[in-house]
Amino acid sequence: MIPRLGDAVRLSQKYTLRPGAYVILPRGDQILLTRQAGNDEDIQLPGGGSDPGEPTLPALYREVMEETGWSIARPRRFGAFRRFVFMPEYDLWAEKLCTIYVAHPARKISEPTEAGHSVLWLPFENALSALGNDGDRVFLADFIRRKRFA
Repeated sequence: MIPRLGDAVRLSQKYTLRPGAYVILPRGDQILLTRQAGNDEDIQLPGGGSDPGEPTLPALYREVMEETGWSIARPRRFGAFRRFVFMPEYDLWAEKLCTIYVAHPARKISEPTEAGHSVLWLPFENALSALGNDGDRVFLADFIRRKRFA
């Protein structure tokens, strides 16, 4: 069973399933994150929703490039969680099925091409407190714990 992390489900609300892929990108003792500007600035693991019919891994590569301008190498699945949220940019109540990967940031190709996004490199501990959603924090904390005891 895939855990739900974040806000409780609103029983009176209809949700649309929105699968997506997100990635932990460590380099040394830092992690590459994306900052999404807007009414409520949000710091996130890079990634996003799959387009209709798009497999998860191609979506991951595309989303990371759009949000950070970086290519990635050797992604491996780390886990998954669900979150139930309102997505104002789509005017959509979504059940986000978030598959989390760990990969290597390979090379900076360009600046982010997705409007409002910028790259942020943070030490692991600072990243934990900066991330804007519970699921990202839970999986990054698990990654850090495993790295320390590996």
